[in-house]
Amino acid sequence: MSTKNEIVLRPRFKFDVEHSNESLLELFDEAKKSQNDFIVSRVDDHVFLKFPKEKQHFWSPQLHLEINKDYDDESKSTIYGLFGPNPTVWTMFMFFHFLVAIIFIGFGCWAYSNWSLDASFGIQVGIMVMMILIWFVLYFAGRMGKRTGMGQMHELHHFMRDTLRSKNIHGLK
Repeated sequence: MSTKNEIVLRPRFKFDVEHSNESLLELFDEAKKSQNDFIVSRVDDHVFLKFPKEKQHFWSPQLHLEINKDYDDESKSTIYGLFGPNPTVWTMFMFFHFLVAIIFIGFGCWAYSNWSLDASFGIQVGIMVMMILIWFVLYFAGRMGKRTGMGQMHELHHFMRDTLRSKNIHGLK
């Protein structure tokens, strides 16, 4: 499950299998009933794997699988996987990133206006530098969260792999 780019905060994967998407989706429906270690929820061709509340922490990941059928050959499917934090955590991080960007751009415009008017613009540039520092703090907090949730990411991936292997699906890593 290595990623090609180390900067990736939400790792993705994709692989093809020689089974119909309905048979694969049924495997996860069966797994939902036969175990209590993971919460398995399904909406159409999407399967969400996450940890129960008692095993979750702030940085706990979830695995979103999209199992698409191959329209050229009904007996084949493509599985797309996306690891990510709880959607609430992800939304909060995106909100903070956009807030920092808006403040940076706003103070950049204000600094440019003051510069063009030959007025003092040191405070505005100082706040812009502070926004850059805050952006780095947010970025490294996200990286720290990814590292904290890495063990659980592996558990989710192994559960997905073992569920699919229960039907002798080849091509899994």
